[in-house]
Amino acid sequence: MTDRSRTALQEDSNRQKATGPSNKTTFLVAFAASAFVIAGLVSYVASSQPDGLDATTQRGCTVTEVDGAEQLTGECIAQSAKEHHFAGAPLADYTIGGNSTLTGIAGIIGVAAAFAALMVVVRIVLVGRKRTDRTSVSS
Repeated sequence: MTDRSRTALQEDSNRQKATGPSNKTTFLVAFAASAFVIAGLVSYVASSQPDGLDATTQRGCTVTEVDGAEQLTGECIAQSAKEHHFAGAPLADYTIGGNSTLTGIAGIIGVAAAFAALMVVVRIVLVGRKRTDRTSVSS
């Protein structure tokens, strides 16, 4: 890298610092805020009806509620389904401890966990890039 290009990069960096947060930062903050609003508020108006896969596997059966639990009668693929390993987990079925009035909070926790995972991946990628840059500069 020449002295002239280093100087240009330094000037660009100084200009960005002087003007405040970058467009990327503004976008990410707006995106995160939107995700939290959607998860926290809009999730309460989501349909409780089965999605396409559930509806397809329940063809041929009638869903009835017995003692607060759904029971299938008839012949359909869904009758052979078993509970998944995380059915008893605190955030299973988009609720907190089975309380469906806390759907929004469960959504917010899910979004926060997704953003935390994203930040870990981004951090790993950035550290890998810095190491690659250092080795290519020293070569």
